[in-house]
Amino acid sequence: MKLIASLFLVLYATAPNVVDARRRAISTSSSSQASFIPRRGNQHGVVSPVKNDSSRSSPLTRADVKEVRGGEGGGTATMSNEMFNMVKAVVGVGVLSLPAGIAAFGDAPSAAIPAAILIATIGVIAAYNFSLLGRLCAITGASSYRSAWERTIGETTAWIPGTTVIIKTFFAILAYSMVLGDTFSALFTTIGMSVSREKALVGLTLTVLLPLCRLKSLASLAPFSLAGIAGMLYTAVAMAVRKFDGSYASPDAGLAMDVAKSLRPAIGTRGASAVFSSNAFILICMLSTAYMAHFNAPKFYLELENNTIARWNTVVASSFSISILFFIGIAAIGFSTFGGACNGLILNNYSTKDTLMGFSRVAVAFALVFTYPLTFVGCRDGLLEMMKVPKEERTDAKVDKLTYIILGIVTAVALKITDLSFIMSFGGATLGNALIYVYPAMMFRSAVKKMGTKATTAQMIEVHLAMIFAAFGIGMGCMGAKMALGKL
Repeated sequence: MKLIASLFLVLYATAPNVVDARRRAISTSSSSQASFIPRRGNQHGVVSPVKNDSSRSSPLTRADVKEVRGGEGGGTATMSNEMFNMVKAVVGVGVLSLPAGIAAFGDAPSAAIPAAILIATIGVIAAYNFSLLGRLCAITGASSYRSAWERTIGETTAWIPGTTVIIKTFFAILAYSMVLGDTFSALFTTIGMSVSREKALVGLTLTVLLPLCRLKSLASLAPFSLAGIAGMLYTAVAMAVRKFDGSYASPDAGLAMDVAKSLRPAIGTRGASAVFSSNAFILICMLSTAYMAHFNAPKFYLELENNTIARWNTVVASSFSISILFFIGIAAIGFSTFGGACNGLILNNYSTKDTLMGFSRVAVAFALVFTYPLTFVGCRDGLLEMMKVPKEERTDAKVDKLTYIILGIVTAVALKITDLSFIMSFGGATLGNALIYVYPAMMFRSAVKKMGTKATTAQMIEVHLAMIFAAFGIGMGCMGAKMALGKL
């Protein structure tokens, strides 16, 4: 709890030094200065950049960079709506692999204690960098992760974060496919049908996922994304019930008898001290994937009504605090139930005859099926942008062809790789660490440098803090990637 409380202290410590246009008015006498001030959002609650925003994609000069404003613009989303949507964006299917992250280094219940500290610590750092991305938008007037890079680092290298986001999105839909294959195979077993993971995934891809990914408009699917957080909440409660009712207390009794021996509870002697093992880096890097929502930080900042930095930091701190507690709960309950036997998808440890967990599988599957195309389109459209295909040339035939290719590759890889924890840890070690720790620090350093004498002492000190986190991300990423590959 002290670590979570420190999240508020870290975020609020930055606010007085970068806050509020009402304290530091920006001159509007020059049209070039006004060109990067976002307007109030439209009826959809999304902030529309001013018309000449696209013309300002070149790097900012010192004259362009102004003090952080906030509050003058913003969208129409209330703080409570922002918190709900942010938690929904952070808490995804990746949380179901965290028990396996603890099992990577420990198998005794006490291993959950340092794991909880790691989850909270990484969560605090992730929240800080999420806040930093919003403040970068306030400094530069950027409306996306890529445009923030263009205005601070430069347009010629903007393909770097762009490519990273595309690959990271690919990893996300790959994880979805892996979970869906496992989940539907288990659901078929529950109703008395023997369907392999491979057959379940191929059948689902051809009959459900492909038609959904070919839809021309996904607006009708947006409400189903709410099922994701509901499914996770139900899963957490169901896991807690099974932990405390003792259904899986023994590997040789109860519901545990219905699962493979490798998935039955395996409580050993590697406890809290095992966190000093190099295998702990696997959990750390999995957390970089679990907390990953940073490429949407600009969107959240621009949608917030009266988006002063103080209000923005309140939203970020509250949302990540809730997410941290949720992550700790799922990870600790799953690990304390199954110990070193935790599967990369913790639902696989539960019996297919377990009705309570069967409903959890249904909830997770339902949520993933309808959120899958939303994530898939992000990957596909990002690839079209990187290929510089003009919108007028994006015919149905061309888009469908790319859909077949991407979905085919994703399915083929999902059939080959069965360990979700590997995707989580390797993806977090490489792409997640870059998007969360490294890129925001680089952009912030460049933005403060271009402020020149307008930069405050606190901002210049904060640059060093951000770069420390970047170095942390690189170091943890190298170790985590090595450990993840070593487990293949």
